[in-house]
Amino acid sequence: MTVTGDPLARLRDAAARRAADGLNRTLRPRPAPGPGGLVDLASNDYLGLAGDPRLVEGAVAAARAWGTGSTGSRLVTGTTELHAELDRRLAAFTGSAAGLVFSSGFLANLGAVTALAGPGTLVVSDQVNHASLVDACRLSRARTAIVPHRDAAAVARALADRDEDHAVVVTDAVFSVDGDLAPLRELHAAVRAHGALLVIDEAHALGVVGDHGRGAAHAAGIAGEPDVVLTLTLSKSLAAQGGAVCGPAEVIETLVDTGRSFIFDTGLNPPAAGAALAALDVLEADPEPPVRARETAHRISNLAAGSGLETAVPAAAVVPVFLGEPLAAVRAAEICAEHGLRVGCFRPPSVPKGRACLRLTARATLDEADLTLLGAALAEVASSTGRSLHT
Repeated sequence: MTVTGDPLARLRDAAARRAADGLNRTLRPRPAPGPGGLVDLASNDYLGLAGDPRLVEGAVAAARAWGTGSTGSRLVTGTTELHAELDRRLAAFTGSAAGLVFSSGFLANLGAVTALAGPGTLVVSDQVNHASLVDACRLSRARTAIVPHRDAAAVARALADRDEDHAVVVTDAVFSVDGDLAPLRELHAAVRAHGALLVIDEAHALGVVGDHGRGAAHAAGIAGEPDVVLTLTLSKSLAAQGGAVCGPAEVIETLVDTGRSFIFDTGLNPPAAGAALAALDVLEADPEPPVRARETAHRISNLAAGSGLETAVPAAAVVPVFLGEPLAAVRAAEICAEHGLRVGCFRPPSVPKGRACLRLTARATLDEADLTLLGAALAEVASSTGRSLHT
């Protein structure tokens, strides 16, 4: 069969449909921080460390010592003494036996799940897990059972009913849009009872949840258990770049030998590793930034609820404000920008249909003036979009 015509026409047509539905995305380069800029309520810089001089100096010192690139995969030339130190420090900080740094949190999830699961394995996944876990399940070629959100009983049933010899349960610790916490103790009890492994993505918990921000698994008392594996990102609270897997030594050895997203990827650049190590120094020395981030998240949630908007009680730093339809969420984000605030605007497929929302993120360094601006913006959002629960 011979087909003629414009091969890009279908892409333009699909883009037009997305625009009409309020689902198109636009890259908006932000200027360097300085006076007159928008107040950041959209980023994952939960502790406000991205511009911290201590982290900048950590990155600069690493660049001077090791250069700007790692020069190769970690199994060839991409493991410096700095990487080995970061492996050890992340494991110790989270209460794990061993650690392994990847070049992104996405790749850490791909590596962990695909190395631990495969044909003949059941993977049990929460229905609102992050896209990196979803893609990891798909790539693992294991049978995947999707269970209702935060339903530990459903996880236990799936494990009990399986025919496979091996099983892995995967979950976010703090879910990336709703901001709620996984029932980690109950999930751990289920995997322990059924001879499975529990993989916990600590991306939105590290640096915010628990003592000194050591993460949700540490706070739940299950870090370091032989059936618990943690995946981390260094790009949120640690204000650097990269990811890691922490867990039993056998898991880390398996990843070094078989983890495709580790073996075939260039190692993390040294400046990012230096910045992450400096962030760990900050967290180990001062327990207050995680506390401030959590307290600020509750302040933001109360402001939204006080305006009559649908929100949720935050477990960490993520606070959703549900607007329903995409165009309402886009308009709400515009209102916030008019008030001097940059906010996240989440629409399908990032969230289910009918659950478009603003995703507000707390930061340990927000002040009263910032929260006053937000209160005024949310009041206008409630009025302008007609989404106030008070009416």
